[in-house]
Amino acid sequence: MNRRILLTTSFAMAVTAAATAHASEDKKEGNKDGKSDVGQYVDLQPVGLPIVFNRQLVNYVFVYVRINLTSVANASKLREKEPFFRDALVRLGHRTPFTLESDLSKIDAERLTATLRSEVIRIVGPGQILSVVVTSQAPRRRVNKPRIAA
Repeated sequence: MNRRILLTTSFAMAVTAAATAHASEDKKEGNKDGKSDVGQYVDLQPVGLPIVFNRQLVNYVFVYVRINLTSVANASKLREKEPFFRDALVRLGHRTPFTLESDLSKIDAERLTATLRSEVIRIVGPGQILSVVVTSQAPRRRVNKPRIAA
């Protein structure tokens, strides 16, 4: 009997300590009014985008994209739309590749974020999206700029 009470009490204390620590972290990271924007984003699964040079496919770059949401956005509802965002990114990347002419192992992140942001706003509506950020780029292989045949 004493063991049960001891286990129950220690479990309750551990849960309370974890909740208190989580609440203090939220206040540190939150806004001035105590509300927090923690978790107000949608991370897309990695997408392989083609790198095309001189009308030839020379590489793929796997990009990791985060869509930052406003504080009024319903994050859980928008996370359900992640496949639609990823589909839009794939379609955009194949329609007009985001090739960076100076480095065929990277994509043009500025152009990608601007184009994807407008597409995401079209999907979810205005007032939901703060920004779109490319968090990481990983090329399939390192590629030097091919020589143009004369």
